[in-house]
Amino acid sequence: MLTRRQFLTGAALSSAAILFFADEIGRHELELTHHTFHIPNLPPAFHGFRIVQFSDIHLEEYTEDFFLRRVIARVNALAPDLVLITGDFISRGPLPIALSYESAARCAQILSTLTCKQRFGVLGNHDAAVGSRLVRAHMEANGLPLLVNQHIPIERDNQRILLAGLDNISQGFPNLTLTVPDNPGCPVILMCHEPDYASDISCHPRGRFVDLILSGHSHGGQVRLPGVRPLALPPLGRVYVQGHFQVGTSQLYVNRGIGTVGLPLRLNCLPEITEITLQPLES
Repeated sequence: MLTRRQFLTGAALSSAAILFFADEIGRHELELTHHTFHIPNLPPAFHGFRIVQFSDIHLEEYTEDFFLRRVIARVNALAPDLVLITGDFISRGPLPIALSYESAARCAQILSTLTCKQRFGVLGNHDAAVGSRLVRAHMEANGLPLLVNQHIPIERDNQRILLAGLDNISQGFPNLTLTVPDNPGCPVILMCHEPDYASDISCHPRGRFVDLILSGHSHGGQVRLPGVRPLALPPLGRVYVQGHFQVGTSQLYVNRGIGTVGLPLRLNCLPEITEITLQPLES
């Protein structure tokens, strides 16, 4: 017969084991996911073009240097054509903001070890809360341009696609008219940190030109109990939580991120590196 004391002791031990797993194992066990996106009018030079996306590093609260270096080693081993980082390089709080300043510089230095020559990012809400100019300056000084309401061509064999990046939605001044040109004449990939903004993009006159939106922000819920929605989701990350969606005429992919906020825990929601292969849409 199980006594009350035995039951409570067992429950406490089980809870401690779950917390240990979520902190030490779930938070540091990387998952590499592979997805093929079929893009209308994709130029032949970009058939099979490979993009690696990761997001939400949150150095140093709570991602450690060694884990970010492990992520970069995995990305380098994939030898992609393009690397995209969709925001929140650092965290704002709970520790003093001086630590966030130091983390921005260190994060940029570690990211400089990416071997892919074509690499870009956008600002997340934590980056903007710490200081958009500071974070952008550190990243760009270490070879990682951040697109803030900007677009650039990605060229291959005299053909091109357009890469665009919005300013942070909740803390910045996003402007889709500046970010996506009118009649771009080629496929457009848009980085936007907060995924729920995809619904606004679909309603915008320039939204019809966007083929693929890449986001992060939600951490996939970070702590997911079986059979129920995540316990906590951030604003603008509550509708499109993780994975692939069709939003209007655009495809959306929401990366789960590699870091954590609130508590250094991940349960049933592993850190993610996404390998994306572009292929033409079959007519």
